[in-house]
Amino acid sequence: MKGGEGIISEIKSKILIIDGNTIEWFNKIFDPIPVSMILVDKETRILMINDQFCNFLEVTKEEAIGKYVIEINPNSRFPLVMKTKKAEIAWKHTFANGHTAIVHRIPILNDDDDVLYGFGMVLFDNIEEFQNIIVKNKLLQTEIKHYKQILKQIQGAQFSWDNIIGKSKKMAQAKEFGRKASKTGSTVLITGESGTGKELFANAIHNDSKRSHHPFVKVNCGAIPQDLLESELFGYEEGAFTGAKKGGKIGKFQLAHQGSIFLDEIGDMPMKMQVKLLRVLQEKEIERVGATNPVKIDVRIIAATNKNLKQLVDEGDFREDLYYRLNVMSLEVPPLRDRLEDIEILTNNLIEKLSNKLGLYVKRISKEAVDILKGYSWPGNVRELENVLERAMNLVEEGEILAMHLPQYLFRRESVVAKSGPIQKLSDLVEEVEREAIVKVLRLNKGNKLKTSEQLGISRSSLYDKMEKYKINV
Repeated sequence: MKGGEGIISEIKSKILIIDGNTIEWFNKIFDPIPVSMILVDKETRILMINDQFCNFLEVTKEEAIGKYVIEINPNSRFPLVMKTKKAEIAWKHTFANGHTAIVHRIPILNDDDDVLYGFGMVLFDNIEEFQNIIVKNKLLQTEIKHYKQILKQIQGAQFSWDNIIGKSKKMAQAKEFGRKASKTGSTVLITGESGTGKELFANAIHNDSKRSHHPFVKVNCGAIPQDLLESELFGYEEGAFTGAKKGGKIGKFQLAHQGSIFLDEIGDMPMKMQVKLLRVLQEKEIERVGATNPVKIDVRIIAATNKNLKQLVDEGDFREDLYYRLNVMSLEVPPLRDRLEDIEILTNNLIEKLSNKLGLYVKRISKEAVDILKGYSWPGNVRELENVLERAMNLVEEGEILAMHLPQYLFRRESVVAKSGPIQKLSDLVEEVEREAIVKVLRLNKGNKLKTSEQLGISRSSLYDKMEKYKINV
């Protein structure tokens, strides 16, 4: 559909002087067109009206030609348009016969800005049809958006900085460094223990970079057999080996062209492939298996490992030159035991995520349960925490995770105290464990004091004394 100024310009270039010959010429052109059109003079008398418009207004040409437009359509806004000299484009208008349509009304001006004529046309003479087109257009836009999201999930990064939960100092520093790394084009090496969220950081770095609208391709270097890794990364030509796909295959690096490739578990890459990866970093080109000519690529490498690459270099299991090529921007994701202050916010976030996944309604977690989570060292990091919470949520009956729903091994106090926590007095540790044991058994017995005292092997009065001492209210 042309804009108002485009239509005005086109009509103005063609209409200078209206005479009988011009009107006849107009009729020959516009009558066969199935779009309602009208031309009026500066006094709004009808000079030309095509058959389509006559049928729409339910008049004949003889009845319309020479009359003022308001005589044919009392609701016409042409007098106002001619007075203001301003076009009305795609206006909703209800005609005197009750028909509602979408119309253009355009004043034709000369070089001195005087009104010469007025041109009108009906874009949609059926408002329901117009509304249907709008609805279909919205549906089409929704479908396009949906398929764009699917495409992004298939070949793009799914997570951003908002998906990395934590407000601790160490996590804030890691995210800030990651944001800075995303603004560069340099190779990034993400290190950290298993389950800390290295892949989340890789996704966020890509999504926050200039390459965000291009593919994000993930490769787990430790999960692909050594004899297949080269063809997976670089692709192969037809007939390169027995069983090779007809027409060959594009490798992950070519799929990631102009985007990023995430090489997870880079420490598990075989030495033979390390040599080829080094060439990719140096020459910016790959060579398919069975090919004779290299292919230029533009790919940013984001690598991750839970191993100490420097130690692997010293042991001769990782190339030193490749290590320094990868270690341009090095980002360490802190383990969960070093940011225990994030436990509560992480837990609430994971509960919401798991509730949607499992279809369970769990609204909160008790303070006692959170305290137990904070007292554990989490060797499996966030991944282990998620597994613990999923188990607990499947045991919940009244929408709240309690200490009794947590696995027994969390109640052992060895890890945080032994590995990273402050040294505590033995008496304080005993009281802490004693309090947790009482709370746990009370909840298991739904507050029954007699049963609890019997199971704990203490008198009922001793139980009351300890509940008062530790301010336990169950």
